[in-house]
Amino acid sequence: MSREDFEAAVSEGLDQVPEELTRLMDNVVVLVEDDAPAEDPQLLGLYEGVPLTERGESWAAGSLPDRITIYRNPTLAFCESVDEVADEVAVTVVHEIAHHFGIEDDRLHALGWG
Repeated sequence: MSREDFEAAVSEGLDQVPEELTRLMDNVVVLVEDDAPAEDPQLLGLYEGVPLTERGESWAAGSLPDRITIYRNPTLAFCESVDEVADEVAVTVVHEIAHHFGIEDDRLHALGWG
């Protein structure tokens, strides 16, 4: 899958997130990178930032956007078809957005988003 097609799959995954949630997202950017960090090369996605549940009144002063990164090569290696890539990207996008809302991995796994 080309990078352009993968980026389109990420956009489609974002489009599947209910508008009620995307309206609540604050100061967050979604990026695509080819490779995951060297310390976790099989990582499909990563949230970096301060979850909404942990932001105080002084948080916004000069804060950089939170980052959600979706990793292309590990996702392609994990999946066997284009349809599977689209499904996995959508799950990964939701998983990382959940972290933006302060939902931890244990809770996500309990809800079936692990």
